[in-house]
Amino acid sequence: MTPSNPNLQPDAPIRAPSSVPVDDAVLPFEVAPLDLRGRLTRLGPALDELLAKHDYPAPVAKLLGEAIVLTTLLGSSLKFDGRFILQTQTDGPVSLMIVDFRAPDKMRAYARFDAERLVPGLGTAALLGKGHLAMTVDQGPDMSRYQGLVALDGGTLEDAAHEYFLRSEQIPTKVRLAVGEEWRSGEEGGPTHRWRAGGMLLQFLPKAPERVQRDLHAGDVPDGVSADAVPEDDAWVEGQSLIGTVEDVELIDPDLSGERLLYRLFHERGVRVFAPSPLRAECSCSRDAVSGMLKSFEPQDRADMVKDDKVVVTCEFCSSVYEFTPQEAGVE
Repeated sequence: MTPSNPNLQPDAPIRAPSSVPVDDAVLPFEVAPLDLRGRLTRLGPALDELLAKHDYPAPVAKLLGEAIVLTTLLGSSLKFDGRFILQTQTDGPVSLMIVDFRAPDKMRAYARFDAERLVPGLGTAALLGKGHLAMTVDQGPDMSRYQGLVALDGGTLEDAAHEYFLRSEQIPTKVRLAVGEEWRSGEEGGPTHRWRAGGMLLQFLPKAPERVQRDLHAGDVPDGVSADAVPEDDAWVEGQSLIGTVEDVELIDPDLSGERLLYRLFHERGVRVFAPSPLRAECSCSRDAVSGMLKSFEPQDRADMVKDDKVVVTCEFCSSVYEFTPQEAGVE
């Protein structure tokens, strides 16, 4: 494994993969002989903080955890101080999820669900139901937004991610997501519980134009004429096979470092890792921001919010509570 510097030459010295696990970080990597690039996310305390703010039922927490991991894999690729927002709206028991990633490292998340519909045994597809997944890149107030939409129709978030790259980016991509609960013996008060998650994104990005994969059909063909099948590149076939061997427990194992996991997968070809990007749970709400939001409402809407001679606003993301007098809220 080569040292973590993206500017190293191909003959850079090789070192052993670090055995020290690093949580709450995205680790970029490259498998140059196969023209593969990717990112590995490992989440621990930051994920636990995001999920603990709302005390979600376990199935909801697991699903939202998958959405958070997917968002970090995609949002961490931003090369500017913008935002990447993942949002699902569906008819399933978990009707809404929003994950807001602010480059380079801040994230917040929220899920809305119907507790009466959370029957035991529901998987990801059943929890989501049918609807859509929106991925939005916000480059700031002076730039236009980019948004990609993917239909959710009985599939998982991994399925939706693959469909997004197939239709929007046309880059051969494979994604793996895993979320689990960790129980450990505590020194006082019995076992301790926390959430862990991990994910990996792998892409085939060949430099030679003739090796670029065509994921979409080139166009309509006349009746009776079959379109030529484009064979997958052997390097991408191998890459898909390797990432397919990754088990959920490997992605969330607190004692397995990300570098060692990558070495397990790609040591025969050689894998180069770059500097990890840290992640943290942090909401962007503030009293000033909430005050500005209130003043943007219609006067009657603000008046309707007055209860017991005060206006109370709770942030859906972090559960922070902001109280205002009617005068502070702009109620006449």
